[in-house]
Amino acid sequence: MSSTEPPEARIVAAVPPARPVRVGAGEKLRTTSLPGLTLNVRTRPPAVSGLPPAVFLHGLGGCSQNWSALMEQLADRLDIEAPDLPGFGDSPPPDDGDYSVTGHARAVIRHLDASGRAPVHLAGNSMGGTIAIRVAAVRPDLVRSLTLVSPALPERRPQRTAVPTGLLAIPGATRLFSRATRDWDAERRTRELLALTYGDPRQVSQEDFALAVEEYERRLALPYFWDALARSARGLIDTYALGGQHSMWRQAERVLAPTLLVYGMRDQLVSFRMARRASATFRDSRLLTLLDAGHVAMMEYPGAVARSMRELLDDVDGRPVGVRDGRETQEAQEVRDGRDSRKIRGVPVPGTDGSGAARG
Repeated sequence: MSSTEPPEARIVAAVPPARPVRVGAGEKLRTTSLPGLTLNVRTRPPAVSGLPPAVFLHGLGGCSQNWSALMEQLADRLDIEAPDLPGFGDSPPPDDGDYSVTGHARAVIRHLDASGRAPVHLAGNSMGGTIAIRVAAVRPDLVRSLTLVSPALPERRPQRTAVPTGLLAIPGATRLFSRATRDWDAERRTRELLALTYGDPRQVSQEDFALAVEEYERRLALPYFWDALARSARGLIDTYALGGQHSMWRQAERVLAPTLLVYGMRDQLVSFRMARRASATFRDSRLLTLLDAGHVAMMEYPGAVARSMRELLDDVDGRPVGVRDGRETQEAQEVRDGRDSRKIRGVPVPGTDGSGAARG
């Protein structure tokens, strides 16, 4: 896979974190080393052996811990890995300094190829959703199903609340921001982050808030923290300008894997109005709308997301990649033949699963 987003020349040296990343009860961490790339991978041993493999990708500024609650919910159904993307969590920066979406996707593909676990059930949140789309589009053989939680697809008119995050992509912006907020302690930074990403930050327990503050303090001690954040933001914003076959919406059209789309109506970073367009773009999609969720529904409502993923898995299990009922799918044929069979999906209607969910 060739990169359309070349990395900048400057590379920040990787320095081991001052403190190890947190490992939740029942979780394990391991390090995967590939040429020019080292990934910290979070796992939760499955309840039984032989479960289908899955990989979960976090968003901009996040880490593999963002998936801990959902991993616990699905431990009886999937054998899950959640890597820290290069430069995030406990993974050092990539040797080539490539933080573009293509660069991150290449890292995920290399990890999947090396692990021999593919095809996997792939999930991604925000930037991780964009990366997952790129992986599914260029390497359909690696992806059995796709779950996208508030995927960061290009919007013509981004929400005003998302603009400050986009400004991180401007060279020098992170230096100005860190200087303007130098008097903020980790607790205030964490509160600001939760207010931006959660539908209702008051639902976060004191224990979880304290753990989030601890993690923020750990990240701020990393010498490459701001660089990885800024350059990944720049790589994400760059995808908004890509046209033709490299456009993320064109990439979404190419995805063959059955896709679950999850959107929160209180999302301040990815507008809920994108849900309808995404539903109409992906060839085989279903939509879960969480009325009270923000940008990280898998953290706010892991039970609701897990239930919808189980429904997706029920539909996909036993179906070979690109094959349904022993025959090649119409979608696979059309991709091969260059045709298009996108379907317009219905508008979601309120559900009754207790989480404020609506389905489409």
